[in-house]
Amino acid sequence: MPTELFTTIIVFAAALFFLIKSADYLVRYSEKVGLSLGVPQFIVGVTIISAGTSLPELVTSIFSISKGEAGFVAGNVIGSNIANILLVVGITTIIAKRVEVSRSIIRLDLPLLVGSGAILILTMQDGVFNFAEAILSIIGFVIYVLYNVSEHKVSLAEKEKTMLKIMDGEKKPKFKWYYLGIIGLAASVLYVSANFTIDSVIDIANFFNLDTAIIAITAVAVGTSLPELLVSLVAAKKGNFEMALGNVLGSNIFNGFMVMGISGLISDLPIPDSVLHIGIPFFIISTIFLVFSGIEKKFYNFEGALYLILYILFIGQLFNFI
Repeated sequence: MPTELFTTIIVFAAALFFLIKSADYLVRYSEKVGLSLGVPQFIVGVTIISAGTSLPELVTSIFSISKGEAGFVAGNVIGSNIANILLVVGITTIIAKRVEVSRSIIRLDLPLLVGSGAILILTMQDGVFNFAEAILSIIGFVIYVLYNVSEHKVSLAEKEKTMLKIMDGEKKPKFKWYYLGIIGLAASVLYVSANFTIDSVIDIANFFNLDTAIIAITAVAVGTSLPELLVSLVAAKKGNFEMALGNVLGSNIFNGFMVMGISGLISDLPIPDSVLHIGIPFFIISTIFLVFSGIEKKFYNFEGALYLILYILFIGQLFNFI
């Protein structure tokens, strides 16, 4: 392996690590500030929590546009959504042996996931995601949040309590001024690491003569899905299966609506062929698998293994291994 390529891969891995960690600290201490200032827990739940694990996808997408790589965004979103379902749900199910699904997930969250996925696919089908579609996506997310609040006001508060226990063991933190310093430092590290992440992605893609969307839909997508994996694994081990699955559903909905929507406000987003012809079909298949598993009300470890096999097929198709 050439020294230059090796160095670039190391920079990419380090930048992605700091990107994820800084996003984690930014979200965690923003939660603490919100809760300590008396913001209702369910409001924190549907804003900071739902957006938090998708922050790496959002920041890297915005940076890619500023560097003239707008095609990266669609690959990042579709790749992350596929990884969330096939890798996060798959690995979580295998480790937890069995993940049970609540009635509210089946009745509300799964239909919303399918609806947001359908809108995402329809807006991508013509090969360009434009400003009007960006507005439509953001409106879709606002409707999702309002409906979720009205339907899950009590359960969202319980989810937030559980999340705080998972992350820090605290129920209601007291405000401390150093929280603001940590938030500022985390935001600065997030900015710098996102910049290095995109630069290294462009260098790697150029070295192998690949579209940046290919790197986005694979390496970046897997890396930015690590927060979802961590939260889902910890939640499943604690027996909070609704949190484990709801985390994935909320992240996918946020990716489809807000990561694409906010990015689309900045610039029209071209949809690369790899996304149109490989990414979207696998996104549809993985969503269908998730819905059928959800209808059964339980995810078994053999289904988790099937999800992982499907993800391997997806990677094989992208790189023409299969």
